[in-house]
Amino acid sequence: MTLQQLRYVIQVAKSGSITLAARELDVAQPSLSKAISDLEKEMGVIMFVRGGRGIRLTDGGTRFLSYARQVMEQVDLLEQQYRPGRPIRRVFAISSQHYAFVVNAFVALVKEYGKDTYEFTIRESRTHDIIQDVRFSRSELGILFLSHFNREVLLHLFQKEDLRFTSLFTATPHVFISRRHPLAGRTRVTFSDLTSYPRLVYEQGEENSFYFSEELHSTMESAKDLVVTDRATLFNLLIGLDGYTICSGILSSDLNGTDIIAKPLESDEEMEIGYLTRIGEPLSPLGMRYVTLLKGYVASVKA
Repeated sequence: MTLQQLRYVIQVAKSGSITLAARELDVAQPSLSKAISDLEKEMGVIMFVRGGRGIRLTDGGTRFLSYARQVMEQVDLLEQQYRPGRPIRRVFAISSQHYAFVVNAFVALVKEYGKDTYEFTIRESRTHDIIQDVRFSRSELGILFLSHFNREVLLHLFQKEDLRFTSLFTATPHVFISRRHPLAGRTRVTFSDLTSYPRLVYEQGEENSFYFSEELHSTMESAKDLVVTDRATLFNLLIGLDGYTICSGILSSDLNGTDIIAKPLESDEEMEIGYLTRIGEPLSPLGMRYVTLLKGYVASVKA
């Protein structure tokens, strides 16, 4: 097994095609195919199978890819550490549902780190993509929530993908609305109060299961639904259309201004927000520090 073969496997998985991977790697397609075939024989595992939509990873290939990524990350760190005149480039990535407090803690981490060279990544993404990002080591952490409704299904999926869910805190349901919304003066709101207003939800793509929804009570009927892909658009529509979205209620004016407010929602649900990691892989020092900052930020906002 060689580092070159590991790079080949990673690129083919990323490209989803031997042809595209060969083009990206600037190698002949037969050479690439042979290198992967030799590796499969050596390791005793079939990495890829061809299907109607191109090439895809097998279960064994998925597990192998996870380890291959870790090896190549360590190789990159070694090269950066010992290459003359090159400072080490720290790499850290998280994937998350659309939570403002996740961004606030990320900002605090970057400011605290204070080095000249780093590559930090934050992805606000769909629930299915968050799970896959952690599964394939694209992100060290994946931040999402469990509820009474989705808990059993998601925990089963996490176990299947060799992922662990660690709880951070539990929040009671709220709605985000505009400060000028007709319900802004209410102490609490009910579902009947919200009937005539547009409900905003995050789009989940092809994996559009109720269990992957970022909002509680996803199965409840709504006459007016607006589907968005990003938090900025959602906030703009909350203000412009007197819409609402069901959320954790944790919001700070530091990065989001004061136009959006949170109101408690009468509900028997809850949001247990936590993070996904790969089983058997401890958090890096940056990962541990980020979790500490996230807990501290949430505690300060909830206080």
